[in-house]
Amino acid sequence: MKKVKTVYVCSSCDHQHPKWQGFCNSCGEMGTLKEETKGGSSMQTKPQVTKSSVAVKRLIDTNSSKSDRMITSISEFNRVMGGGIVKDSLSIITAVPGAGKSTLLLQVSQDLASKGYKVLYASGEESESQIKNRAERILEDIHENIWIHSDTSMNHVLGIIEDIDPDIIIIDSIQTFVLDEFPSRPGSPTQTMECANAMLKVAKSSDRPRAVMMVGQMTKDNELAGLRALEHLVDTVLILDGEHGEELKQLSASKNRYGSTGEMGFFAMEEHGLRAIDNPSEFFITQRNEVVSGSALTVIKEGTRPIIVEVESLVTPTYTPYPSRIGECMRKDQLSTLTAILEERAGLQMLTQNVVIKTTGGIRLKEQSSNLAVLMSIVSSYKHQGIPNDVVFIADIGLTGELKKVPTLEARIRELERMGYKKVYIARNALRHPGAFKDIQVVTCNTLSDVINHVFNSSPF
Repeated sequence: MKKVKTVYVCSSCDHQHPKWQGFCNSCGEMGTLKEETKGGSSMQTKPQVTKSSVAVKRLIDTNSSKSDRMITSISEFNRVMGGGIVKDSLSIITAVPGAGKSTLLLQVSQDLASKGYKVLYASGEESESQIKNRAERILEDIHENIWIHSDTSMNHVLGIIEDIDPDIIIIDSIQTFVLDEFPSRPGSPTQTMECANAMLKVAKSSDRPRAVMMVGQMTKDNELAGLRALEHLVDTVLILDGEHGEELKQLSASKNRYGSTGEMGFFAMEEHGLRAIDNPSEFFITQRNEVVSGSALTVIKEGTRPIIVEVESLVTPTYTPYPSRIGECMRKDQLSTLTAILEERAGLQMLTQNVVIKTTGGIRLKEQSSNLAVLMSIVSSYKHQGIPNDVVFIADIGLTGELKKVPTLEARIRELERMGYKKVYIARNALRHPGAFKDIQVVTCNTLSDVINHVFNSSPF
């Protein structure tokens, strides 16, 4: 026998309360409790065991979908996805407002449509005319294989999928859609998860697998909005990093069941959409013929790809009791540590100098392999002496002022050799095969002072 009971459910986190109150005990939000009726059983019953009509398979006999991908012409997108979009996958992309999520997906839609795939672009945020206006701005000729639908009803979207039978479905954004079977408001955890589960069933259908890409809203803490279960549900979580108005956009995957999560794709936001930066090394260095002070080059790794980056420094006298340490590309604590090493181990008087650090293109220096280049750019600005444009620095710096070796050093030097650079400074005994490079001079040093003396041919004091 069933009985009906009344509960109060938080519209923000779905936490249930036995009676109404002004705030939610789980998330602390005020005025979010809504009355709902629940049908429950008065007695516990043992689940019935039924025999499935679907035959179970051995793992060794199951077909793999690794090679069954939709490969686009956007190389940076393919790199992050692991080689293309898997045909029975569910992916989600998130970013701050205005970063270019919808623009990127519209360009992917155009590319796949030109390859013969049928695309359904369903938007709960923009009207069909708004989507058309963006498409006319960023696409040369809108392909006839792209279908659009502007509505917040997931039931309608499911019906359209059955009618037009698309190969790839784009949902923009999942937080705006609702299923009629659930009374919760759009964007609530219940609606978001149920709509995502509906898309999961569409993507993983054994009769007709489809690729589904969803747009997810981002919170103020730069995290995917909604329950953590949404990230567990999908196969791939893409993050498009880049503030509104910035030219450089970085696409990465925090989760990828079909590829590596270490890869990163670079795009430049232009008037006609996102342009893939196929050779980031040319984007992150300044092409100049003369030598200028305050500039040094290094090589960082983004995924499996080495990227040559230019570090710029500006050292000026301070007129306040405490000098400034400004690092647009690195943490302030890390910059303060490096300047302290420079003063104590190399003898430069940095307590009376302001130091400003940035990188060309705005890429962040996450690896310790760039520390030597940061210090050498500061020394160059301090001494008003430029470093030759074909000289590169790849090493970490210890608190003792000693150079430390970095991982995958051979791959970084091979990239320098391929790009035509003539000299690289590294830590002593960092290479397993010192004589492997013929077209680039590899200089090994023990300490930071040794590098300064070798580059500037004078004592740093």
